[in-house]
Amino acid sequence: MSTSDARLAALRRLWTVANGHSGQCKTIAKFLLGLYNGYRFPFDLTDFRTLDHTLFRGCLQVLEQDYRPELEVHDRLGIPGAQFERLAEDWGIRDHSREGAL
Repeated sequence: MSTSDARLAALRRLWTVANGHSGQCKTIAKFLLGLYNGYRFPFDLTDFRTLDHTLFRGCLQVLEQDYRPELEVHDRLGIPGAQFERLAEDWGIRDHSREGAL
């Protein structure tokens, strides 16, 4: 498997986890939302400490892929941005761009 294929596989695994129900799912959702739109959904790097090693390594692979993205994270997954918006709603992850808005 090429490095690019491994990174895409890691991204797909993380998306599945983010939509799951384990204790680490919300952290993965926050991480992916940070890649989707870091201004609206900032990610606290200390949250990585809540992940097991396998998920943490997956995040690093995805982050490395996103270093100079050819595609936005939702496009790389082949899903509409609306699914990321729903992920934020499902987990109650605050959209920071709405702060102070009337």
